[in-house]
Amino acid sequence: MDTISRESNETSYLPIAALIVGVLAGIFAAVAFFKVNAVAKNLEGQAALSARVQELEGQVRTAVATSEKATERITKVASDTNSAFGQVGEAIGAIRGDMAKVQDALTKPTAVTSSGGGSSGKSAPVAAAGEYIVKGGDTGSKIARAAGVSLSDLLAVNPGVNWNRLSVGQVVKLPTK
Repeated sequence: MDTISRESNETSYLPIAALIVGVLAGIFAAVAFFKVNAVAKNLEGQAALSARVQELEGQVRTAVATSEKATERITKVASDTNSAFGQVGEAIGAIRGDMAKVQDALTKPTAVTSSGGGSSGKSAPVAAAGEYIVKGGDTGSKIARAAGVSLSDLLAVNPGVNWNRLSVGQVVKLPTK
């Protein structure tokens, strides 16, 4: 019996070692499960961020396209505005030219011609107050003597008159005495 009891008293460490290895494997499996779960959650967050980035990229592309269209429109409006200002400038220049012609016409005496026959039905020009109508053979000196004014005053109030080429019926202004 001694032999049997000795064999049964010896404890085998093999089942205990297997139990320890099993417990350790369970612990490692639990840790691995939690780590994999954390990585999966992190990947889900990364996927959400990636989707958000793609959405923002689309919005940026749309904004860039809209900006380019707005820039084209602004450029066209600027070009049209410059063209319109050019046309307005030309119109103002033409108006200034017309105004200069009108001012020249107002400052120059008007020549009145008479038909010597009298059969045309037109009457001879009549001088208004402060005016003289040139007759054949008149000169600046003769007109000044006839009006009782100095020749220099007569020339001063008629700057646009060519005194070397007076025409019959031409109206000349007389200076005030």
